[in-house]
Amino acid sequence: MNKISLIIKREYLTRVRKKSFIIMTILGPILIAAMIILPAMLSEWSESEEKSVAVLDETGIFFEKFKDQESIKFYHVFEGINDEKENALYNKGDLLLYIPKTELNLPVNAQLFSVKQPGLNVTAYIKSVMKTTIENEKLKAQGIDPEVIKSAKANINLNTIRVEEDGAEKKSYTEVEVALAIFAGIMIYFFIFMFGAQVLKGVMEEKSNRIVEVIISSVKPFQLMMGKIIGIAMVGLTQFLLWIVLTGFFLVIFQLGFGGDISAGMQSMNGQNQVITENAASGISSDKMAMITEIIGSINLSAMILSFIFYFLGGYLLYSSLFAAIGGAVDHDSDTQQFMLPVSIPLIFSVMMSGVVVNQPDSTLSIWLSMIPFTSPVIMMMRIPFGVPYWELFASGGLLIVGFIFTTWLAGKIYRTGILMYGQKVTYAILWKWLRQKS
Repeated sequence: MNKISLIIKREYLTRVRKKSFIIMTILGPILIAAMIILPAMLSEWSESEEKSVAVLDETGIFFEKFKDQESIKFYHVFEGINDEKENALYNKGDLLLYIPKTELNLPVNAQLFSVKQPGLNVTAYIKSVMKTTIENEKLKAQGIDPEVIKSAKANINLNTIRVEEDGAEKKSYTEVEVALAIFAGIMIYFFIFMFGAQVLKGVMEEKSNRIVEVIISSVKPFQLMMGKIIGIAMVGLTQFLLWIVLTGFFLVIFQLGFGGDISAGMQSMNGQNQVITENAASGISSDKMAMITEIIGSINLSAMILSFIFYFLGGYLLYSSLFAAIGGAVDHDSDTQQFMLPVSIPLIFSVMMSGVVVNQPDSTLSIWLSMIPFTSPVIMMMRIPFGVPYWELFASGGLLIVGFIFTTWLAGKIYRTGILMYGQKVTYAILWKWLRQKS
């Protein structure tokens, strides 16, 4: 055990001292914070660019129907299409909406001329106004008052109430849960592959440099494999925790330095009265803040974080043991492809099934996929935001531990023989022969 701890310490310290680790530990949170901050900033910047649309309506039906929006201004023109196109597009740099006159039918066709791409918000608003106007004209033609139809419309608010095993009722937000489920599943997939590949690369480097021959003279191959796997797992866990802390730090710095509203939702956990007071000054109503608080309260963040750490470690240990076996068996990167694909298929399949899982998290298929050790790290993390019975969590976690022990034993048999084999073309038949060898 002492030898394994020495290998773990060596792997951990060697990797955390690398420039690449330090750079990615700092750069990762910056990129994550940028993905949160930049869309909001760019959205505000793009919305501030005002567009003007000249409306040439030969029918007269849409006169003053197009109302000015926050970033779109409308004005009517009355000359010929060619003159107005020249004036609006090239002289003023505006857009031109041309609605030609029809003899028999109501106008349902229009043309929007622009030098640059008009933007989805412009086209969507124009189509919405035209659709509403034409529908109203058709209703009037049938002798029906459009206001009667409008007053008959209703908005339905469907609140989802989850009933816990103890009978407690808790409001849930399906959209938030779906987004959180997909994010958690993809992050598990990303971390397992990233750090599992590091194990593969590290084993191959030591084997190709013949360093492993010196190390094996002092420790057993299984001890070396376990030390390397656990050491890199600790590196991954350290980097993950640092990413969480630094991402929050950068978001707070942005909040204080630029006066953004990024932390509005986070502040709700520090006291309702303080939140409402601070955000009222920023133009955020107490109703919206109450909804944000309720959404955050509906998510068991502590359970999500603890589950993420457990399934990351369990999934990583399971797959990295197989990656270590592949790295110990082959001599060149080109030889890894034939073995990497079969090992990676369950993990890739888990991500491909994300749509099915988030739509039916309690289906028989989702439950079974969350129990199978090769797919449970991703699938179970996708199910947890929707609420999972404790017995399923314990069963899934227990099977994952058993799966890790089995794959480690399996990988150890391949690693023990393959790590000292050089120049031999490894095939599945040879791997099967190594597996059948008695210790």
